[in-house]
Amino acid sequence: MPHPGWSTFSFEGIGTQWEISTPDSLVPAVRREVLETVAAYDKTWSRFRPDSLVSGLSRGPGIITLPEHAVALQKLYSVLYRLSDGAMTPLIGSSLERLGYDAGYALVPSGNPLAPPRWEDVLDWTGTDLAAKEPVVLDVGAAGKGQLVDLLGEILLATDHTDFLVDGSGDMLHAGSDPVTVALEHPYNPRQAIGTVELNNSALCASASNRRTWGDGLHHVLDGTTGEPIHTTVATWAMAASALVADGLATALFMLEPARLEEEFDFSWLSVSSSGVAAFSTGFEGRLFT
Repeated sequence: MPHPGWSTFSFEGIGTQWEISTPDSLVPAVRREVLETVAAYDKTWSRFRPDSLVSGLSRGPGIITLPEHAVALQKLYSVLYRLSDGAMTPLIGSSLERLGYDAGYALVPSGNPLAPPRWEDVLDWTGTDLAAKEPVVLDVGAAGKGQLVDLLGEILLATDHTDFLVDGSGDMLHAGSDPVTVALEHPYNPRQAIGTVELNNSALCASASNRRTWGDGLHHVLDGTTGEPIHTTVATWAMAASALVADGLATALFMLEPARLEEEFDFSWLSVSSSGVAAFSTGFEGRLFT
């Protein structure tokens, strides 16, 4: 939770709730820049709106030029795609739509799970340049919200806000001299916590299969090699220097053993299996309730 007495700017964006907490209220110009940045990110990446930049590729092959922040997003996805042998992919959107998680929120599957196309077969993404050889449904939700948290943090730092907490529905970035204590949401009861962790000039992101569920065993965390929901893990948390990396790794923990990720990333983690067993890294300095 933010420190007592801090001011909080709350708003909706990219389909979720946001809070930015600072010692002093954000002036109108900074609030406008924040809202414009969120709107621009949605206009670029949302697969739920027909006028977004990436949605055009779902209607046919083409070439698009992405904003500069796409460079870091592509780099992270390419590493996680390689490490997971394709299980984590920005092309998972077609599998989500097939299971009913589409722009119209039908929430009714149109067929059995189906893996998306392989990245190397249909997509050429180099930095800000992206070319699709056939219609594709891009979905960067596994790391995109975390990146947007970072972008808002950059706005705050550029406007001389050195103490802040950006909270995008559980994906957080903290800066300042005093750490904040964050509750870890119980994967089966959002009104309870399974523990707490101290956030100190770093990012904390979570991924949980209970956040977006529908139908019988259907949720939004899919295996890109099969198109099927993953049921071995129910919730994960990752702490890293940036929310982009923490968000991507929180999702990757559903698909990969933590040791494999630790070979290439500096982060700490906590995961809860479907059997209710919690596992965590030595660097995850929190407190779990019994």
